[in-house]
Amino acid sequence: MDSSKRVRRSSAPRSVAMRRRPVAAGRIRSTPAPERAVQQWSTAGDPVLAVTTSGEVEPAEVTRAVRAIGRVLRRHRLDATTRVRVTAPARPGDPTLVQANLCLRDLPTRVQVTGPRGFAVTFAAERLDRRLARAASGEARAWPDPARPPLTAVTAVRPIVRSKQCLLLDGTAAEAAAVLDAMDYEAYLFVDAETGEDAVVHWVDGVGAGLIRQRSTRPAPSPMTGPLSVGALPVRTSAEPAPVLTRAAAAHRLCRAGLPFLFFTDTATGRGALLYRRYDGDLTLVTPAAAAG
Repeated sequence: MDSSKRVRRSSAPRSVAMRRRPVAAGRIRSTPAPERAVQQWSTAGDPVLAVTTSGEVEPAEVTRAVRAIGRVLRRHRLDATTRVRVTAPARPGDPTLVQANLCLRDLPTRVQVTGPRGFAVTFAAERLDRRLARAASGEARAWPDPARPPLTAVTAVRPIVRSKQCLLLDGTAAEAAAVLDAMDYEAYLFVDAETGEDAVVHWVDGVGAGLIRQRSTRPAPSPMTGPLSVGALPVRTSAEPAPVLTRAAAAHRLCRAGLPFLFFTDTATGRGALLYRRYDGDLTLVTPAAAAG
């Protein structure tokens, strides 16, 4: 963002009403307090670009995020409100995590990447630039992705530190793959409209997505055409259904096999569940939310 623009920040938690004091974008100042791990910054210009930091993030890193992400948005002539989150590592030497979220033609779009302190924001801006260019051309993401290697490591069993209940997309594998790409996920839980089963799409080597259902192994239909498709993204259906496991057994299998994620049928609910490894090594569990009504 140009230095003539102004940035406003608050060190109050999100749930608290904030009083913001404008400061020059190139001269952002902050006095971190131990009890205030989260800070929020937002530009006074248009488009709105809000930066949330977690942990010990230097003000210079916030300035870098505003300028780098702002340049990308201007290059692609976008005025979409954009939210950036910069998370400092808990341990020195671990990577910084940067995430950027915006709506692109009414489709939620996200990039997420890690990198060394001082470089992670630049990596995120470059990834966002490539993502927006691919969206304009209809090109799908290639996998393996050198900027986002999968979190594969054989470890001791790690705890499930977060559980998320989500309202699931009820759609085709091609529609789910479009969300997988747009949101920069490695795996995405949805309801397969062809079978009515919970399922997951995930990236596989080359340009394409894999599909795992709870029970059915019949091939997915050809990708649909239209705004939700990612070019002619092929979907490869797994020959094996999801395993039926307890949550504890799923965590054990993921960690001891060095998997980045595991889709399984939860013995407690009979529904599909997605367990994945976080950047800090612990685990997050995603399950379907109960439908309202």
